[in-house]
Amino acid sequence: MRTAHDLVHRMAMVPRMMEARGLDVTPDMIKRFRKIGDLETAEILKIILSEEIGHVEAGSRWFSFLCKERGIDAEQTWLDLVQTYLASDIRCPLHWETRKQAGFSDNELEQLQELCTRN
Repeated sequence: MRTAHDLVHRMAMVPRMMEARGLDVTPDMIKRFRKIGDLETAEILKIILSEEIGHVEAGSRWFSFLCKERGIDAEQTWLDLVQTYLASDIRCPLHWETRKQAGFSDNELEQLQELCTRN
């Protein structure tokens, strides 16, 4: 509800934060299921992770498109919105590899890592 007033805010928070959290936790979940011998669940999670990377990447593309359309810097806008909405509620660990596949820059990940490390 907090982002309903602005599509840029919504695209920054829903795919690039909420959905992207799945990119952080799913790789470790896959490892855990493999470790206990549940290979079927691990394979299902691999499929879900692959699809989630695509969803987050699409959100990243739309977010960048909307920022460009408004003449604002996408990276700085995203970082500002993260601070506005979630600065004290960002959790580690971050899974850099999957987030990069989904359109996050090194700078965005470094800034996000700094925020989640503080919490």
